[in-house]
Amino acid sequence: MFHKEGYKIIIVTFIIVAAIVVTADKVDTNWIKYALQAVAVVFLILILQFFRNPKRVTPKNDAHVIAPVDGKVVVIEEVFEKEYFKDQRLQVSIFMSPINVHVTRYGIGGLVKYSKYHPGKFLVAWHPKSSEENERTSVVVENPTYGSVLYRQVAGALAKRIVNYAEEGMQVIQGEDAGFIKFGSRVDLYLPLDTKINVKLNQTVKGGVDIIAMK
Repeated sequence: MFHKEGYKIIIVTFIIVAAIVVTADKVDTNWIKYALQAVAVVFLILILQFFRNPKRVTPKNDAHVIAPVDGKVVVIEEVFEKEYFKDQRLQVSIFMSPINVHVTRYGIGGLVKYSKYHPGKFLVAWHPKSSEENERTSVVVENPTYGSVLYRQVAGALAKRIVNYAEEGMQVIQGEDAGFIKFGSRVDLYLPLDTKINVKLNQTVKGGVDIIAMK
């Protein structure tokens, strides 16, 4: 199953690849013909892999924060969150490589209190300044059990479009589709200081399934 944000790119890529395969078939030199066709097919496979959208069964619990994306935990630290909370928070950041699933899911269910898009740069996603200087969206979801969680979709060097479905005033369900980041990125979570972190640095997590933190 593929994410709806990839339909147009997949169709265009399929047409281009088909044209390359047919055109290459007319080349007299076999190794050149097969090389062109192989590269085209591999490219199509990579695009299909990038936009895959596997079904996940989320263990819904208002006291838990579920991983919003697939990837590796690259930051766990106390920071000052200056955009919305304007106080100290625990930051957990997950880096997505181009081979990860890039669907963003709601880490908690509840009411969307804040949703804002910020234009910016396209530094590599693991750069220390990427959370503040790169193109990004910031979303705050709140429920009575856990409180408020801010998650930030951050574009990377390859990511040229962030898709965010959250709108202020929406009621959202934990684990549901919250958006998509095209071609490499990271997601930062900002959690209350009394949160119990359930992951470690360099741990690989699965979006919509693994528990990041709990009350």
